[in-house]
Amino acid sequence: MSARTTTRRRQLGAMMRKLRARKGMTLEEAGRLVQVSKATISRYETQEGPVKWPVVEALCREYGANDAELNAVVGLAKNAKQQGWWASFTDSIPEDMSLLLTLEDEAVREDHFSCVYVPGLLQTRSYNTAIQQANEMRLAPAEIERLVDIRMKRQEILSRAKPPHLWAILDESVIRRVVGSPQIMCEQLDHLLEANESPDITLQILPFAKGAHTAALGSFVILGGAEPSLDVVYVDLHVSSVFMEKDEELDRYRLAFDYLRAQALDMAASSAMIRRVREEM
Repeated sequence: MSARTTTRRRQLGAMMRKLRARKGMTLEEAGRLVQVSKATISRYETQEGPVKWPVVEALCREYGANDAELNAVVGLAKNAKQQGWWASFTDSIPEDMSLLLTLEDEAVREDHFSCVYVPGLLQTRSYNTAIQQANEMRLAPAEIERLVDIRMKRQEILSRAKPPHLWAILDESVIRRVVGSPQIMCEQLDHLLEANESPDITLQILPFAKGAHTAALGSFVILGGAEPSLDVVYVDLHVSSVFMEKDEELDRYRLAFDYLRAQALDMAASSAMIRRVREEM
């Protein structure tokens, strides 16, 4: 099974499980309503096997999905075999990253909190190259270039006709940590200043002066769908990644992001801080 199919099927299965659970139905009850077996419903909620989009649509209607949810889930079912731009890079992309790219490809917004590095969507090529070169697992120059190519290609979602809105909150340490060299860092800070002028990007800095904060344990991304029920949280644990989709998990990270947004500097003050840090480089 291709990486694209696997990741779309994983997302589709997760949404089907969530909608059924919200309705309070068992597998057997759901199957009876659309005249398929309990085993078929179970298979639709996993990553295994093909799906028939009319059955998915019928299930969504029985589950009480709204129009946005129905369109998103049926769209996943119809395009389960469609491959994304990263198909040619699958030998370099782990499964969790492939899932992130699939979710990101369909997101209408992304909320990022970063406490170590600039978010990948806002990194310059030189900055990302320096990060790859600092990897504890030494990589060949050709492999580093390939990984950087993937990161740069990923950024093309920001130049679409209808790009997702990117809201990025960076801990002050992110803009002060010199990655690669002062020259590379100045270029990266200039790129952040330019990004903060885009109508589709909101950038805030969380200053050290704010002290302890709600997300001190790590960076995370909320990938937003057309409806809040389609949201997924991505947490990068460096050695592994975790995707969260339960309502209580989503509520926790949404609340955390709201607190961070309130604590961080506004856009103008954030750009002013970036300029000051650049002058100090």
